[in-house]
Formats: sequence, C-alpha cells, structure tokens
Amino acid sequence: MTSLHAKAMGPGVLGQLLDMAPDATEEHQACIRCHAPLAEQATSLAEAIARPRAARGTVLSHERGLTCAACHVRQHERFGPPRRDGSAPKAGDTGLPHGGWKASAAFEDSRFCAACHQFKEGDFALNGKFLENTYEEWKASRYAREGKSCQSCHMPERRHLWRGVHDEQMMRSSVTVSAAGPVRTDRGVEARLEIRNTGTGHRFPTYVTPKVMAEIYQAGADGRMLPGTLQQHVIARLVELDLSREIADTRLAPDEEAMLNYRARMDPRAAFLVYRMRVEPDAFYTEFFKSLLASGQAVRGKTMIGAALANSRRANFTFFEERRPLRGADAAK
Repeated sequence: MTSLHAKAMGPGVLGQLLDMAPDATEEHQACIRCHAPLAEQATSLAEAIARPRAARGTVLSHERGLTCAACHVRQHERFGPPRRDGSAPKAGDTGLPHGGWKASAAFEDSRFCAACHQFKEGDFALNGKFLENTYEEWKASRYAREGKSCQSCHMPERRHLWRGVHDEQMMRSSVTVSAAGPVRTDRGVEARLEIRNTGTGHRFPTYVTPKVMAEIYQAGADGRMLPGTLQQHVIARLVELDLSREIADTRLAPDEEAMLNYRARMDPRAAFLVYRMRVEPDAFYTEFFKSLLASGQAVRGKTMIGAALANSRRANFTFFEERRPLRGADAAK
C-alpha cells in the first residue's frame, strides 16, 4: 500500500476524469487502462461520474487504482511467478495463499512491464519519440544484454516496491555524482559537477514529468544561497503543457554523462560553494495542474486537482548536496 502503484488513481487522475462525460469510455480508457485497468473499475468510474455521491466512507472500485488483480488475475484464475527454486504449485498442495496459483515466467520478463510503460506503433509521439518509451530504452541498453530486467531493479528480491524518481534512495543509486573544485581565478571562481547514469537501465529520467537539476551556487556563512550566484543544468525531457512540442531532451542514456561547469564572479559575502542534485518528480504535473485550475476547466474535479497540485509540490527533494569552503580554495595557475 506504500508504492506508487497503490496510488495510481490519485487525485490528479480522478480530478480530470470527473469532468469527463460518463459515457466517454474511450477517453476514460486513455487513463484507466493503466491506472485502474479492471473491467469492473471502468463500470464503477462511469457510474460515479453519472451519479456523484456525497461524502462517504467506502472506497469505490475505480478509486483503488492498480490492484493486485490487475497483474495476478485472468479469467478468474490467479497467476504468479514460479517459486525461487523454479518449482510451481501442484494439484492438492495445501496451505498456499489463495489456494495456489498458476506459475508463469512472464512475471520475471521485462515485457510484462511494457503494457503500461511502453507506447506502441500508432500511439502518441513527439519529435519522433514515443511519449512513453521505457521498455525500448531498456532494450537498447547493456542492461538488457546482461539479463537485468525491470523487475531486478524495481522489484528487488520480488518485493513489490516499484521505487523510481520519487524515491531518494533510488535516485542516489541511479547516478554517480562527482564534484570538483572550487578553484579561485582572476575572474572569480570555477567548479564542476559531473553526473553519470551508472545505475539506471533506461534514460535518466525516462518520462516527461520529472526534472532533475544539477546546481552550483555560492552561499554565505549562514549557508543561504547568495542572489545571482546559482547556475543550473536541467536533466529532463521538456514538453509543452498541451504536448504540442518537445522543447528539449537532455536526459542521460545508460552510461551517458552530463556536466555543469561553473564560472562566476565571487560574491564578497561568499563563504561556501554548494553543489547539489535536486529532483522535481512531478514538475510537468505541477505546471499542468496550475494551468488547469487557472483556466477554469476543472469544475467537479477542482478540489482534487488542487490536492494533486499540493502533492506534486511536496514531492520535491534533494538527493545530493556537498558544501566546500571558498576562502581556502586553491588559486588557478
């Protein structure tokens, strides 16, 4: 219940769905085929849009989002991976969860994840690239050649974690960050921050929603950033809010490196140079929800969109920070 899969039908998705027509099933499916994919959830959603109810204590089927059944139940039969030793349940075995399951190797195959994490021919693309292209990015990487599946990183030891760009520990393990300098020069101060994608089996980050910022700035003795000293390199796939255009794509393929070279005049109040890596996991959604509320398009879903906007802002965090003294910095020769 702590994973993002458990929260797949959050207020951002629900808030948009509430302002759709109840019979706009194709529009619903564009969202719920991944966020709430069961047939009964589609029915539950249409009924909730058609007949909104007052505050209640029960959670409706579509509000449960991506449930266990979405991956593990087909035609009223339960499926799962073979045991760790490769064996499968046999007829007559007792004491098994749910009375047993049918073993399938598909659960250990990256293609299992592609249903929601890979667009296919005919799906939406920008600048010749699918909006969702994670599986193909993985397939083109050395991770696929080495037999490292999506599950090996996102479900370690078969745990249903699915950690990603929202998780600080996952971000620290995804890239190697190296700071160099500071060096005093006649013109001020120089430094460098290097970021290499050493632990992500696809582009870093893979989707259009997050922004990762490499930053260097000068700070006073109190540790606060001094105005005008911040320099930044954004690692992201930036697109227009209406998805009409790709603005830039600076994401890192596996083993690719980015670098922020810092050159600035030294503020006389500066005591430290600060290097940091900052993440806005829902950067696109933050701007999208703000635009949606400002436009007045969110009517029935306005409260939920407001909650989603607040959630997106709270998701931001710093996963690397290093502070180095400036006064004792070596002078460039």
